[in-house]
Amino acid sequence: MSTTTAVAPLTIQDAETLVDAARRAAETTGVAVSVTVLDAGGQLLAFRRDDRAVLISGETSTRKAYTALQLDAPTAELVDLVKPDGPFHSLPTALDRPLLFIAGGVPVHRDGRLIGAIGVGGGAPDEDHGFATSAVNSLV
Repeated sequence: MSTTTAVAPLTIQDAETLVDAARRAAETTGVAVSVTVLDAGGQLLAFRRDDRAVLISGETSTRKAYTALQLDAPTAELVDLVKPDGPFHSLPTALDRPLLFIAGGVPVHRDGRLIGAIGVGGGAPDEDHGFATSAVNSLV
């Protein structure tokens, strides 16, 4: 007998909490960012670009979130896998929808199940990863 436990999906309130937490973390270091939150199906739940954030950060935050969602892993852990000598070096160009292997994308789990992802762009990769991780950790 199989038992399946329903897991609550990522809500718009969750998404807003993630965006606010990531932006607060970035503000404490003086970094202007864009933040994207996707649900488990890859659909946009929330997006915010700070006034001073570079324009490309909107695109990078979205691609980072999508990559983290599709591979169910933080993008920071995937960077070495797509280098020319890495086992997945052709993955960035293998799909119609572009993946981005730069730190700043983090999957969101609830009760051990993947329910979405967050992507942060605008700071240095390590900063973006820290802001995204901080946001995910703030989601209770």
